[in-house]
Amino acid sequence: MNARPNGQDGGMGFHVDSEAGRLRRVILHRPDLELKRLTPSNKDALLFDDVLWVRRARAEHDGFADVLRDRGVVVHLFGDLLTDVLAVPAARELILDRVFDEKEYGPLATDHLRAAFEALPGSGLAEALIGGMTKREFLEGHPEPTSVRFHVMELDDFLLGPLPNHLFTRDTSAWIYDGVSINAMRWPARRRETVHFEAIYRHHPLFRDETFHVWSEGQADYPSTIEGGDVLVIGNGAVLIGMSERTTPQAVEMLAHKLFAAGSAQTIVALDMPKRRALMHLDTVMTMVDGDVFTQYAGLGMLRSYTIEPGVGDKELKVTDHPPEHMHRAIAAALGLSEIRVLTATQDVHAAEREQWDDGCNVLAVEPGVVVAYERNATTNTHLRKQGIEVIEIPGSELGRG
Repeated sequence: MNARPNGQDGGMGFHVDSEAGRLRRVILHRPDLELKRLTPSNKDALLFDDVLWVRRARAEHDGFADVLRDRGVVVHLFGDLLTDVLAVPAARELILDRVFDEKEYGPLATDHLRAAFEALPGSGLAEALIGGMTKREFLEGHPEPTSVRFHVMELDDFLLGPLPNHLFTRDTSAWIYDGVSINAMRWPARRRETVHFEAIYRHHPLFRDETFHVWSEGQADYPSTIEGGDVLVIGNGAVLIGMSERTTPQAVEMLAHKLFAAGSAQTIVALDMPKRRALMHLDTVMTMVDGDVFTQYAGLGMLRSYTIEPGVGDKELKVTDHPPEHMHRAIAAALGLSEIRVLTATQDVHAAEREQWDDGCNVLAVEPGVVVAYERNATTNTHLRKQGIEVIEIPGSELGRG
C-alpha cells in the first residue's frame, strides 16, 4: 500500500508503536503529472512495471483515501505538504541547493536553472519537482543558458526528471516508534524524493515544532540504503526489517545503533531476503495484520534471520544468527511471545505467484485485525476473513501495476 502511518493521538505527538495499531494519520500522494510522464521506453529506469492509465489510477487512489477517512484517519496529501513548505525560505533553499548541483548540470547552467526555478510560485515549483520538466517546456518560458550540457540535450529530454515513485510514500520515510527515518534510496530514480521529505519534516508547520528523533538524515547515508517498505514496527520495542535488494545490512546496523542509543527500541530482527525485483520489499511478501498475526507469501519460504540487540558498549551490538527454520520463532521472541500466527492462503504455485505480484500480502492495517487490501486478490482476502481478519477491499487494477 502506498501509505505510511505518521502519528498517533493521545498526547504522544508523532509516534508509531505497531504496524497493526490504529492508524491515526497518513501521508498519501495523489497520482498526477509524474505518472503521465511514464512511457514504455522509460518505465524500467523509473522502476515501474507498466504504463498506468492515470485517470483510473487517480480515481482508485481517491477511493483508497476515502476509505481511510471513513475509518477516522487524517489524510495529508504529499503535494499539499510540499507546496506549503516551499513557502518557507529555508526549505526552498534546501531543496534547490540539492537539486541544482554542478555535478548534475555543469557550472555553466546550474545558476541559471536554479534562478529560473527559484522564481516559480510554490505550486508551480512543487509540480515541476514532482512531475519533472523537459527542455522544451523550460524554453517556453526562459532563455537558453550558455551551456554545453544544456545545448546537447534533445528538446524532449527531461531537464528535471519526473518522480512517479512518490506514489509509494511508505518507502521514502519510515516512522519507527518516536522518530522518523528519512531514507537513503537505492536507485537514482528515487533519490530526489528524500530531499522533499527532509524539507517537510524539518520545516513544515505540521512537524517543525514537534519533538521527535530523526533516525536517518537521508541520501547522505548512501550507499548504506534502507527503504520503508522493508521496515515493520511490530511492537514490544521490536522492529522487523527485510534486507532486500534495496535495504543493506550496514543500514540496519546504523539504524540499530540510533534506536538503541535513544532507548526507543530494544530488538531488531533482520531477514536475509532474496535480492529479486519481484520481492523488492518485505511488505510485498509479509505484513502484520494483528498483534501476533502476519500474512506471508508462500513462495517466500523461511529465511535466515538475525536478532540484533544492544551490546555491552555504546558501539557494540549483540547479534544472534538463526537458521531459516527458526524465522518465525525469532519474530515471536522479539514480541515476547511463544509463537506468532502466520497466515498463508492455500493455492497452487502459479496462483500464489500471481497474487504476490498483485500485492496479495501487501495489506495495510488500519487497526488491529482490520486491513485494507486490493479486491482482485480474492483467495488471500477470503483466507484472511476465515482467520478472523476484517478485510476492506478497494479496486486497484491500475494502482497495483506500479
